[in-house]
Amino acid sequence: MTAITEFAPAKINLTLHVLGKREDGYHLLESLVVFADTGDTLTVEAADGLSFHVTGPNAAALVATPEADNLVLRAARLLDAGAGRGARITLDKHLPVAAGIGGGSADCAAAMRALNTLWGLGHELDALGAFGLELGADVPVCIQAPRPCVMSGIGEEIARAPVMPEIWCVLVNPGVPVATGPVFKALNAQPTTAESDTFWPGGFSDARAAARFMTTCRNDLEAPARTMVPQVGETIRAIAATDGCLMARMSGSGATCFGLYADEEAAMSAAASLGRDDWWVEAARIQG
Repeated sequence: MTAITEFAPAKINLTLHVLGKREDGYHLLESLVVFADTGDTLTVEAADGLSFHVTGPNAAALVATPEADNLVLRAARLLDAGAGRGARITLDKHLPVAAGIGGGSADCAAAMRALNTLWGLGHELDALGAFGLELGADVPVCIQAPRPCVMSGIGEEIARAPVMPEIWCVLVNPGVPVATGPVFKALNAQPTTAESDTFWPGGFSDARAAARFMTTCRNDLEAPARTMVPQVGETIRAIAATDGCLMARMSGSGATCFGLYADEEAAMSAAASLGRDDWWVEAARIQG
């Protein structure tokens, strides 16, 4: 079989509501998740053994990762289930790590989709997502990429999202890695099983209508992340000040933040104005 390539797009939490925490410590979430047309690329090829190679501008951040913590290799071993299948896996890494845009989860999901094909396993996407949940809460929704989804529960419940209009974004990471665990801990959510009070519309007429709806929602992790990492607030303010920005918010547990724009020209202009040597800045179209 020839090489199989899967795109691992950046995940954006347009909204992220923490509804409470289960007695076992897992947080109950509700999030409108979309994917940008920028991200990493993962390629798998048949091989006698299992190997993992990283290229690209952000490869160095993964090279030092212990093999036991590498989500791509863990995904491969999970799918292999001890059968001893082989694959040469190559990841072209462009997204920053520990950034709140699902880079590791998206890579993991791309590996699962590609190896499912390479090894002829025949798993449906929902089944892959169920396997992936034990690797991370974002993996099931990233398995569904690039389809926008509403993710809930602890990440295992995936529903169809409102129909998204043509909409552009600018992603900005201030160069500060943020660990998810401490942000959730700082939120100090109480053990509850609160029900969602969000009414999801069927769709949006245009980008401005979508942005207006997003402003009625929130990212509950943004406040603790701002306290822990002041650069998050600085980044959001800078994005919000760009011409044509419809709204600005942090994605996931940070530190990547995003702005929404009505068209490519506005997004590209904003990205150019935000360029700094210590920031990762990318204009992209939201897929959907």
